[in-house]
Amino acid sequence: MNNRSDRRNHKFWINFRNGRFEIPNADAWHTYWQEPYYLLLTVPWWGFFVLTVLSYITVNGIFALGYLIGGDCIENATSGSFGDAFFFSVQTLTSIGYGAMYPTTAYADILVTTEALVGIVGIALMTGLAFTKFSQPTAKVIFSQVATISDYNGVPTLALRTANQRRNQIIEAEVRVYLMRDEVSIEGEYMRRFYLLKLLRNQTPRFTLSWTVMHPIDENSPLWQATSESLVKTRAMLVVSLNGIDETVCQPLHAPYCYSANEILWSHRFADIVHQTPEGHHYIDYTHFHNATPVGQLRNEERGTRNEDW
Repeated sequence: MNNRSDRRNHKFWINFRNGRFEIPNADAWHTYWQEPYYLLLTVPWWGFFVLTVLSYITVNGIFALGYLIGGDCIENATSGSFGDAFFFSVQTLTSIGYGAMYPTTAYADILVTTEALVGIVGIALMTGLAFTKFSQPTAKVIFSQVATISDYNGVPTLALRTANQRRNQIIEAEVRVYLMRDEVSIEGEYMRRFYLLKLLRNQTPRFTLSWTVMHPIDENSPLWQATSESLVKTRAMLVVSLNGIDETVCQPLHAPYCYSANEILWSHRFADIVHQTPEGHHYIDYTHFHNATPVGQLRNEERGTRNEDW
């Protein structure tokens, strides 16, 4: 960063809004304009097709101008006609070659050879990019809108809920939960620290329907003696990362989520989503997936299936 332009290009603003850190336009596809590969992989499909069409027209237009510069070098083409030169370029670039128009000079032969090479490489690249973009796995995983803290087996426990919306299986699913907060060292140095929270169970051989992720808040927990006010004061956040292998496409997938301090409900428990029919069959109702109820309002008969994983 030796000049003003470099300093401007390497400056990123960080916003703190609603208890969350945000980097404006951090994931926007247009920020990759200097990296065509990432740009074409992150741009929406409509943008991908628009860029493909524009590139196709631009390349053929450039070669058409090259043919016009060579004079009457295309047999059966109207002299000085950009349209005929353009469509001859289209036939050459895509190896169509109807045979009605063909090169008649060494200059045109060299240009056709060059365009044929560009066509082979270009079509291969665009086909590969389209296939890569189409085959990218997407995680249809949802997380509860809030996290809760309440006693579990006599220990204050942080809990959050996640579910697989596709109803297929995510094999060897693994979840990690990090606490991120501001800290000041003894020397007065400010630092944003990450802590990996120890979970009651961070892996499951198959993740099909729902999963309640739980962290006991004991003496070894970074949340020990924390309060709602202290989390807000230190701008604390929970960062959740779920990884696994999609059984359908046999590809790894990743699902992230964040909770601000305001989205952690103290002395709350999640509402039941697992129910039992009179015949003894179990079913899951996602209607109250995001709902949490104060502990004091829970009735004894409502307890029992709350933390089952499926």
